[in-house]
Amino acid sequence: MNKNFFSGRVLSGVQPTGGLHLGNYLGAIKNFVPLQEKFQSLFCVVDLHAITVWQDPKDLIANKCEVAAAFIASGIDPKKSIIFNQSQVPEHTQLAWVLNCIARMGWLNRMTQFKDKAGKNKEKVSVGLYTYPILMASDIMIYKATHVPVGEDQKQHLELTRDIVQKFNNDFKKEVFPMPEPIIMKSAARIMSLRDGTKKMSKSDISEYSRIMLTDNNDEIAKKIKKAKTDAMPLPENIEELENMPEAKNLLTIYSACENKNFDEVFLKYQNRNFSDLKEDLIEVVINKLSPIREEMIKLLDNHDYLQGILDSGSLDAQKIAKKVLKEVYDVTGLNSVS
Repeated sequence: MNKNFFSGRVLSGVQPTGGLHLGNYLGAIKNFVPLQEKFQSLFCVVDLHAITVWQDPKDLIANKCEVAAAFIASGIDPKKSIIFNQSQVPEHTQLAWVLNCIARMGWLNRMTQFKDKAGKNKEKVSVGLYTYPILMASDIMIYKATHVPVGEDQKQHLELTRDIVQKFNNDFKKEVFPMPEPIIMKSAARIMSLRDGTKKMSKSDISEYSRIMLTDNNDEIAKKIKKAKTDAMPLPENIEELENMPEAKNLLTIYSACENKNFDEVFLKYQNRNFSDLKEDLIEVVINKLSPIREEMIKLLDNHDYLQGILDSGSLDAQKIAKKVLKEVYDVTGLNSVS
């Protein structure tokens, strides 16, 4: 599509923190694909965010390639979208410092995600984990992104970005940045653990049976779904009863997201039926969805030079945009001025 017909610019990213799972795909990456037809799209491997907690350097390098491979295997086209590496565009951190001086401590203190991640050890976590939302704001603003796809856990961070945009524009009496609008992905699914339907699917969970990885083979997928926690009783007759059956709701959510079907329609298909029926069908649905992605990821990961070339080229394209925006910021703030 000709860039003149784009209705705005979208920015989103995925952290390379080791192993992408079904929740990452259904909750985020899958929903990025249609955006590239409507928006000028930038999809970022956010390695600077990843190091807010310790990362083994060798693993980090491999994980960055895996995220890039997952983007492409899922349908993000490097010819339509810019796929790039956050740390290779230094303007992200340069703008972040300026925004650190615009944002207010009270704003950061309200960030619930920091409280959740830090827990009782907030005095021992990295400063980066605390200031992470400022860098996220910089990621968005350095490209003057007009739209940002967000899940439930990122809404607060986008609101912070909007507060920073408003204060920056007001402080310097110039509309430097557009107000980024959230894209609430209606088809985005909040995928929970296969072992505990009240917790998000996570690669940090102790049990490997809690999650389905994008690189799992068909036998591993089948085994994990068969072992997924369920109730002794059949699926309920009324959909309202699912609120007290989080594991059942999660399996139905996975099914509907993989098949792009309405949740209510899927529920009606399985109401009053045994969980074994749902699980057998779900195995087939998940394998059909993930097998092509897995096979393509394997091919891409075997071609490191190609993936690195995509990231290098994308980073250069991203930097062309970022440099212009940072120059404007430095001009407005006086940082480019000389006596």
